[in-house]
Amino acid sequence: MQEPLLKEINVMHIIPAIDLIGGKCVRLTQGDYAREKVYRDNPVDVAKEFQDAGFARLHLVDLDGAKSGRVINWNVIESICGETSLKVDVGGGIKTAEELKRLLNLGVSQVNLGSIAVRNPELVRAWIETYGDKIILSADVRDGHVAVSGWQEASSLTIDELIKTYEPAGLSYVTCTDISADGTLAGPAVSLYEKLVSAFPSIRIIASGGVGSIDDIERLSTTGVYGVIVGKALYEGKVTAAELTARTEK
Repeated sequence: MQEPLLKEINVMHIIPAIDLIGGKCVRLTQGDYAREKVYRDNPVDVAKEFQDAGFARLHLVDLDGAKSGRVINWNVIESICGETSLKVDVGGGIKTAEELKRLLNLGVSQVNLGSIAVRNPELVRAWIETYGDKIILSADVRDGHVAVSGWQEASSLTIDELIKTYEPAGLSYVTCTDISADGTLAGPAVSLYEKLVSAFPSIRIIASGGVGSIDDIERLSTTGVYGVIVGKALYEGKVTAAELTARTEK
């Protein structure tokens, strides 16, 4: 009897994540700093392992920076950019043109802007017009509204309203994290990403939060998202690097 063909999977970018607190590789659950788990002491080693496994990209979050409102883990960012060839996107506390320029000068490929995009739209629109696709709008969503300050505060803006603020300026990329799912391994908010892809067809949507299995990756691949960020599932062994790199766009 002939084996059934595997279901076709739309290829997308699968991006491993490293979250930094105190220079270490950690994960939070649902954005709660009190629910922190340290996985590795040396995130540079982790980044090199991701590169050796075949990944081309890395999502790097300075959680100390997100909480304090300024980039903190400069040394780790510089080391990862200098010691790997990964396309690194960095987020967490970026508020000034000086920080933005310094990150790009260190070799960061893209910069994620979150809280400042809610609080200072004129500045962020100007940055998008200047830096184009080097800017990623980072929208962390809880109960339909965007959260700021390392997910600690809720804003009145919905994700759709936030994207529409920047779409006319030439916004190319949006990373949307479902806070309620992040770090839970309970599955991503597939319907949320389907709606965003449908509403904003010219923007590359990157899904983040909740991935706990290869089935979750396959479900996301049907939504039309440009990419998916995977963190805890990798660290907990729920998915392997080999499984993910076999499915990722290089």
